[in-house]
Amino acid sequence: MPTDIKEVVKERYAEAARRASSGGSSCCGAAPSDGHCADPITSNLYHAGDIAQVPDMALTASLGCGNPTALAELKPGEVVLDLGSGGGIDVLLSARRVAPGGKAYGLDMTDEMLAIANDNKRKAGMENVEFLKGEIENIPLPDASVDVIISNCVINLSANKDRVLAEAYRVLRPGGRLAVSDVVTHGEMPPEIRKSVLLWVGCVAGALEENDYRSKLRIAGFEQIDVEPTRIYRIEDARAFLAGQGVDVDAIAPQVDGKFMSAFIRATKPPGGRSCCGPACCA
Repeated sequence: MPTDIKEVVKERYAEAARRASSGGSSCCGAAPSDGHCADPITSNLYHAGDIAQVPDMALTASLGCGNPTALAELKPGEVVLDLGSGGGIDVLLSARRVAPGGKAYGLDMTDEMLAIANDNKRKAGMENVEFLKGEIENIPLPDASVDVIISNCVINLSANKDRVLAEAYRVLRPGGRLAVSDVVTHGEMPPEIRKSVLLWVGCVAGALEENDYRSKLRIAGFEQIDVEPTRIYRIEDARAFLAGQGVDVDAIAPQVDGKFMSAFIRATKPPGGRSCCGPACCA
């Protein structure tokens, strides 16, 4: 990831961690004045049963766009890796699902988020959890060491998604599963329109078009690729924020309404090894 983009993302997540630590919100969009998150991207993602299993700070520090742990079909004994684990909510939930005998890793590059995550681990009393410092483009784990990779609205923030997916493929065991929540676009749109909407969707700068996402997964070597929409964002969700940025919401509505969505993205590493020979496969 180019230094400027990496540092912007890192500082943004550090600031979110600082807000969460001081009792504020870590919303994706502009932080509301009352400190509570009404963002349609990050709010109401976890069931009451999930929330009850983790410390309050794990939820407060979450900037996700989905709930990959609820959709990944985790099994006892599996090893799970969460790319961009933030405050650790998905790691802690995963650790419970893979117990007994399994383990959950969280990978994050932000010291402030790692501090919150390790504190949440302590509060939760979880022994089968480990948080690692590093970048999702260079995962600090051996080849074929993980059964399942999850991620929650983080891959889209990388400037080198091909590298992220190649690394995910590398650390997965044959037959391993990628099960991530991310934001994608449906169809192309003019760059100026995309930029305006991304002012609001602060979490999704760099969101891929859904067919482009599928193509990158295939090039990395994955099979059984599926992109399932979980939330479709309407222009009304962004009206107040975009109007405050001087954007003519009614003018752009026909070109963006329903074009941005959270999706659950599934793919599998073939049991016998690589299934393609694209640039990321056979280099």
